[in-house]
Formats: sequence, C-alpha cells, structure tokens
Amino acid sequence: MPTESAFRLQPVSVVIFRETLSYLPKNKAILTGSPIRKELLEGDRMTGLKYARLNDNKPVILIIGGSLGSVTVNNAIRGILPKLLNNYQIIHICGKGNLDESLAGLHGYVQYEYVDAPLKHLFAAADLMISRAGANAICEILALRKLNILIPLSAAASRGDQILNAKSFSKQGFSYLLEEESLNGDTLLQAITDTFANRQTYLSKMESSELHDAVNTIIEMIENLVSKN
Repeated sequence: MPTESAFRLQPVSVVIFRETLSYLPKNKAILTGSPIRKELLEGDRMTGLKYARLNDNKPVILIIGGSLGSVTVNNAIRGILPKLLNNYQIIHICGKGNLDESLAGLHGYVQYEYVDAPLKHLFAAADLMISRAGANAICEILALRKLNILIPLSAAASRGDQILNAKSFSKQGFSYLLEEESLNGDTLLQAITDTFANRQTYLSKMESSELHDAVNTIIEMIENLVSKN
C-alpha cells in the first residue's frame, strides 16, 4: 500500500470551473466538475408529478431559491402567476416561512417551504428550473441536463461568487443568466419564454459538456495515482 508521502509526489488540483485552470500551474489541475449525489439522478418524473399533484399536460417550472428562499425571486414568480399558469405548472420551493397562504389550492401551483427525500422526483418532473447560482446547485442542474434560468445573489448581498458561477455557465451556453438587479415580472417572463424557445440549443450544449461524471473522473485519478506510487 502506498504511504501517505507517496500521494504528495504528484499533487493535482481538481476544479469545477474551466476559468479556474488559468490560475493554476499547467498540468497540475484537471477540470472535473462537482461530484453529484447519485440519488439526485434517480428521480422519476411521474412520481414527482404525483407528489406535487400535477399532471403531464403542461410543462413544469421548478423554482428553488436556496435553503432560506429568496423574497425577491418569490415575489417575481408570484407576481406573474396568472400569466404563467396559462402555459405552465409551477413547483415553488420558497424557503422557510415564505409560504403564501392566499395561494393555497391554486390549480397548477404548489408551494413548499423545503423538500427533502422527494426532491429528486421533483427535479425529474421539472422541464425548467429557476435557481440561485451556488456551485453545487448549478452543477446538479447541469448533471440533470435541465433547462435553467440562474438568478445569482447580487454583489451587494454576497461575495460575488454566484455571479461568476452564473456567468461561466451562461458563457458556455448551459444557462440563461438573469441578474437580480434586472429581475422583475416582465424580465422573468421574457427569460422563461426565451429559454423554452431556445430549448434545443441549451440542451445540446449541456449534453456535449465534459462536466458530467466528476465522481468517476476523480476516482480514476486516485486509482492512477495509487498505481504509479
């Protein structure tokens, strides 16, 4: 068995974003993407629809605003619900304390403070995801090959990492980027319309991405390192 010191002979960094490679020594970094929990890829669409009490007649939009939700995103979604529900069904994970009781029972709209075990099935049911742009969240979206609109936290409310994440995915053609400073009902509705209109382009870009199997890539790196030492 190789000793601990043997593993330090050939240090290599694994990175999530292609842009990071330019900041590291050549041949000392490998683009892998982020490891994804296997169970997230095992969802079932019909199970998700049944859980949400929706049907398969209209596309489903899934909104996730982070563990605490987002008042800004929640308000923008709810402000255009009458228009959205003409063509879509909405699963809205709005964060703790952010349920709107006045919307309870609205046909085609379901809201949750949070979802745990059934989340993989709601992912599978979604035709479009609207999400913040944390690294784990967007890598899960990419692994699932889901149409998506990213609304990163503003620079004023964060360290700016979500903005960089969203710009990276937008530049690669994986995501529609809608900055929070520009978010309102009109811009969100336009983003949804444009994303569906360009559905095949987004899906093709995500399908051709090499960032889809980080777990196995990292395991292979470790095995190669062990075999060489």
